[in-house]
Amino acid sequence: MNARFQGTVYGLFFALAIGWVLYIGKGVFVPIVFSVLVVYVIVGLARMLVRLPLVGRFLPPQIVHLLSALVIALMLAGIASLVAGSIGNVSALAPKYAASLLNAIQGVAERLGVELAPTWTALRQDVLAQINTQRLIGSTMLSVSAIVSTLVVVLLYVVFLLIEQRTFSTKIARISSDPQNVLQIQKIIAQINARIGAYLALKTVVSVIQGLVSWAVLEFIGVEFAAFWAVLIGMLNYVPYLGSVLGVVFPVAFATMQFADFGIALVVLVSLSATQFVIGFFLDPYLMGNSLNLSPFVILVSLAVWSALWGIPGAFLAVPITACMVLVFAEFSGTRPIAILLSRNGQI
Repeated sequence: MNARFQGTVYGLFFALAIGWVLYIGKGVFVPIVFSVLVVYVIVGLARMLVRLPLVGRFLPPQIVHLLSALVIALMLAGIASLVAGSIGNVSALAPKYAASLLNAIQGVAERLGVELAPTWTALRQDVLAQINTQRLIGSTMLSVSAIVSTLVVVLLYVVFLLIEQRTFSTKIARISSDPQNVLQIQKIIAQINARIGAYLALKTVVSVIQGLVSWAVLEFIGVEFAAFWAVLIGMLNYVPYLGSVLGVVFPVAFATMQFADFGIALVVLVSLSATQFVIGFFLDPYLMGNSLNLSPFVILVSLAVWSALWGIPGAFLAVPITACMVLVFAEFSGTRPIAILLSRNGQI
């Protein structure tokens, strides 16, 4: 058997085995990867705090990391409070939205010439007949508890990773007796730190801009809970391609229910789509540039693959993980051709 073909077969089976392990172990791997990304954000923010005039250079590293972690925790707490408040307000206004939605459905039925316009009672009976309420409540509670437990685990991982960071360089320096191997490992880690750190920083800037512009648009039109939708749009901006679509679909669906006017919903659709287009096709490429050196097709495929493996978390983690894989593949002769194929322009 040809050695190259044999190596390809072995590599394929190895990749399938890794994929299977990642799939069945997503409950373990997802919190670890998320905690690593959170540490990247904390370290990046800590470097920004050190650069502050007058006080930055006098702050000890432990205090800087503590302050950056505190800032991120306060931001997350604010987002959680905003989401909880929005959910409570939506629940209180549910009858109003139900009436508006019914008026919109009845208007469409009349335009289509339906003789008997639907009533809310009939719609509710038809919909609820297809829903197992106990199962829906049970699955919702399980989802909420799973999210909370995952956040707790991520928090614990972040704390211990920050502690480990102080001795990480020493461990890498002693990982091998061959200086060349140590230099190669240090080079890979430095490249990963630089590219992933730059990607997260720039993507965060773009997401904040996207959220602020979307908030201004929604607030001007009069869409309720504009701040909540702005935060959601900013978070979805981390998901390539699909996030931009969902960042338009969700507010438009809510606007349709709120106003019961397809004209206003169309205005929201056009406004948010224009915002996504301008930022996605002009500002995003200008700021991001070629920071990750990934082919657009590879980004799309990685989004599909990691979403299939890890669900929604995989969609958020697809780009950073794929970028790390390319950097690692590029350092070994056997996998370098794969890295070239995955890159944007063949230069790695």
